[in-house]
Amino acid sequence: MSTSTSPRSATSAPPAAKNKGKGAGKGKKSKKAKKAEKAELKALAKKAKKAAKKSAKASKSSKASGKTAQHPVGWIEPAAEALRPGDLDALDCSSTPGWAGDRTAAEAQLAANGERLSELQEKLFADGRSGGTRSVLLILQGMDTSGKGGVVRHVVGQVDPQGVMHTSFGVPTAAELKHHFLWRVRNALPQPGYLGVFDRSHYEDVLIARVHGLVTPEVWGKRYDEINAFEAKVAAAGTQIIKVVLVISPEEQKKRLLTRLEREDKLWKYHPSDVDDRRRWADFRQAYQAVLDRTSTDVAPWHVIPADRKWYARLAVSQLLLDALTGLDLTWPLPTFDVAAERARLEQS
Repeated sequence: MSTSTSPRSATSAPPAAKNKGKGAGKGKKSKKAKKAEKAELKALAKKAKKAAKKSAKASKSSKASGKTAQHPVGWIEPAAEALRPGDLDALDCSSTPGWAGDRTAAEAQLAANGERLSELQEKLFADGRSGGTRSVLLILQGMDTSGKGGVVRHVVGQVDPQGVMHTSFGVPTAAELKHHFLWRVRNALPQPGYLGVFDRSHYEDVLIARVHGLVTPEVWGKRYDEINAFEAKVAAAGTQIIKVVLVISPEEQKKRLLTRLEREDKLWKYHPSDVDDRRRWADFRQAYQAVLDRTSTDVAPWHVIPADRKWYARLAVSQLLLDALTGLDLTWPLPTFDVAAERARLEQS
């Protein structure tokens, strides 16, 4: 039975604060500002729906004429295909694979996705409450400042929190260290009907453990197969697994770390070990490449998301999550009682 420890960098990363641009930290937004922001989001969602209908119409027309549809904005190929893992050294961290639109279009699509995600997640929750066995697990990995917390806030935050099981895996406790490294992960798996979110995960035991030399190569080398077997059982039990690695460039990470040092409300997120890990960038890149090469399977494939552009990373995760939930073909549970009879009883009460 193997165990491991993790340094500070393996601790959970709290949800990142929203981008506030210039003048950040000047206080809470007024009711008027909040109302305007809400109206803007609705407008963006409406715009995205309109663009989607227009794209669908164009696609239908092009198929009828035998021509390839043109997509001036939006996804030009399924997100899952655009984000397949490859050579990390060749990845442009500021690219937007599969997405032909700009930031405005992406934010509009994110808002539109949120409405659909909320509905599907409620159906999933209702299914679980009615005896269903299905669940969804979103695994988020990435270097510090890659945007994991922002994804939790801006994507997962679009659904009802009562149906979410969020776990941040930090330094193993004394009790956890007495067990196999997958023990605490197994205990955190989402129950039927829930959307589980791992902010960092069991992959730290082949990333941090490898780069920091917390265990021998013989130990962490065996863990890839153990993880694959574990995830296969989880998937077979009814959990849809979505694995995401947010890949940030060292230049962009440096900017974000400097921002943490310059802003009073961000200082608590900074730790000296962040700089230490930057000096091991090549080692981490090699470790991540090994993870992609050895643990991207048919039942639990990896998705590599360039994360220098936060708006794209959030949109990409949103789309992967939406596609996964849509693929479950969820329906509302049928009542176990006579609706007409209950209506009559209610009217007479």
